[in-house]
Amino acid sequence: MMQVIVATNNEGKVREFSRIFAPFGIQAIPQKEVLPDCKVEETGTTFAENSYLKAQAVHNLTGQAVVADDSGLCVDALHGEPGVYSARYGGECSYPEKIAKLVQALEGVPADQRTARFVAHICYISEDGTQTDFEETCEGKIGTVPKGNHGFGFDPIFYVGDRSFAELPDQEKDALSHRGKALQKLAAYLEEFYLEKKE
Repeated sequence: MMQVIVATNNEGKVREFSRIFAPFGIQAIPQKEVLPDCKVEETGTTFAENSYLKAQAVHNLTGQAVVADDSGLCVDALHGEPGVYSARYGGECSYPEKIAKLVQALEGVPADQRTARFVAHICYISEDGTQTDFEETCEGKIGTVPKGNHGFGFDPIFYVGDRSFAELPDQEKDALSHRGKALQKLAAYLEEFYLEKKE
């Protein structure tokens, strides 16, 4: 079975990577199992830059195949914010607090102007240092009330249709989400690449 280190300390992301990779015969190894004390500064100004920084740092330290994701929520009424700074939105606080801040920032904004999208950029670096990238988005709207107990991050306030991401079953979310779509592309690429390499 092919193994890939997932360069994140976000357990929610690790679960998504594992779930999506499994049918392709790819085992997602959490970063904390290999480099428990590694924390990479996300100094980039784009999702692509940050995902590369994380993947490259872990690859340099391990010499193994690594995948990293950088993703965020881009709200049109806020001129694309919080965007690449989504994890730092509102400072060092919990996601329920970040969501409350976002809802407050959009107070009075009508439903048709609450459009937003999640963006995910996936960077894969193979054992030999070859880099491959995939980026996907998911269009939706920011609700007025967070709902749902699934997912993580801004999922409870991001609505696709009449349900939030946090209300969707895992399989349905994976098919729709920015990260799910990008990871499906990467998994298909890795499956083909791995089979070719073995032949």
